[in-house]
Amino acid sequence: MENTSPLAEIPQDEQDNGLYEHYRFDVADGQKPLRIDLYLKNFIESISRNKIQKVAENNSIWVNNEPVKANYKVRSGDQIKILFDHPSYEFLLEPEPIPLDITFEDKYLLVVNKPPDMVVHPGHGNYRGTLINGILYYLLESEDIPLNANKTPALVHRIDKDTSGLLVVAKTTTAMEGLAKQFFEKTSEREYIALVWGNVEQDNGTIVGNIGRHPKNRLQMTVFGKGDFGKEAVTHFEVLERFVHTTLISCRLETGRTHQIRVHLKHIGHTLFNDKRYGGDTILKGTVYSKYKQFVENCFQILPRQALHAKRLGFLHPITKEKMSFDSALPEDMEGVISKWRKYSETTAYSKEYE
Repeated sequence: MENTSPLAEIPQDEQDNGLYEHYRFDVADGQKPLRIDLYLKNFIESISRNKIQKVAENNSIWVNNEPVKANYKVRSGDQIKILFDHPSYEFLLEPEPIPLDITFEDKYLLVVNKPPDMVVHPGHGNYRGTLINGILYYLLESEDIPLNANKTPALVHRIDKDTSGLLVVAKTTTAMEGLAKQFFEKTSEREYIALVWGNVEQDNGTIVGNIGRHPKNRLQMTVFGKGDFGKEAVTHFEVLERFVHTTLISCRLETGRTHQIRVHLKHIGHTLFNDKRYGGDTILKGTVYSKYKQFVENCFQILPRQALHAKRLGFLHPITKEKMSFDSALPEDMEGVISKWRKYSETTAYSKEYE
């Protein structure tokens, strides 16, 4: 059987111009004038200012439908597009023979247990080796070809590259619409297991705080106070086990914002263990002794990512309306680090040191 590369639908006006949109940014209210090369460097991961300037020289950066140079200063309300004469690589989805851990499958959807260190969908420099590349190959090989408009598997939700766990992927437009409605109306169930720095004193609680792009570090998200900034986000948590200087917790999402658990937990002073982007890859709690530092470094080596796993997923089947619930075991790297902290906790004498 011949494998073809499905091309996502491109807006007609851009096809007519022979240009394809690769990025789009709407400049937020309150943005102070800033050179566009500096602005875009904060938004596009793994790109240099020099490369952005070369893109501008090729008339590929447009603001409000007009090409601009690298010294253009963005302002509130500007619409920025980066356009090229070829479709975005993330839309040229290539099937790839990638091993998949499929938890459930029928003709409408797939539930997949994603390993750590795997990007979910092509984009931002990761165009090959993603979960969706593997799912497309699997469906084409089994001749169970997706039936949505773009002939590609449809992501209902995503998890970060370094987060492991369960994802549901729709095969048909009807299934996608039914699942998306549940996620939007907050009727789906998502539980994550996290290891965080510090002693979470409350046995359970709820974190409420709008989440939006960090104003100084555009690769991070942050929690804003009351007001119009960011989007509503709600995370419920429950303590599962306390160790010396770390806590194992369960998090249940009511909303699904980018980096929600990572940002909410950092906001309350309990950054995810080894979360490099949010500062969890340094010793945030504990002693100054070299033996302890070596212990933590060993943990970082065993778990070279943030300690977060999407353990449980629940929803109504979009076609049959049957209640579906799926559970996944913690991966070896998280199990290994949790075991080390448990043993450390059991063998360490502490009193006031426990924070």
